[in-house]
Amino acid sequence: MKNSKTETTLIGEIINTFGIKGEVKIRPYTDNIKRFSKLTYVLLGEDKEKLAIESVRYNKDFVYLKFKDLNNINDVLAFKNSLLYIYDEDREKLPKGKYYISDLIGKKCYKSNGEYLGLLEKVEKFPACDVLVIVDGEITYNVPNVSEFVKDISRNIIVDPIEGMRL
Repeated sequence: MKNSKTETTLIGEIINTFGIKGEVKIRPYTDNIKRFSKLTYVLLGEDKEKLAIESVRYNKDFVYLKFKDLNNINDVLAFKNSLLYIYDEDREKLPKGKYYISDLIGKKCYKSNGEYLGLLEKVEKFPACDVLVIVDGEITYNVPNVSEFVKDISRNIIVDPIEGMRL
């Protein structure tokens, strides 16, 4: 069982600094980028250093964060390419049928007939739809996350891949 006070969820990546006053540019890993406005802090990198957020702004598909007490580009330059996390207890509640990708990674995947396909290794984001990458040893399936192919996501993932989805 996950402990929401110690388990974390990946929410974005710092892809660059912005300006000279300590602002950073974030590639969000969430469908709702406006959720950054509700945060008071984020956890930085593998060490999960807690950084208080001073301000948030948006431009196109990117988020720009300014951290408290970090007022110079030199204060945040080392953050480039770092991942940002939040504690699971701070995650937004999702509507039925929506899932956090981090909760799905590692789930067992089966065909509708019960045949084991492998474990969900990752979810690739594409403009048309997300693609589930299911791996079992040397065999990989790339299954578009649409109802035609993904039949159920609960304890396990049930899919009906077609020819060509197996690599």
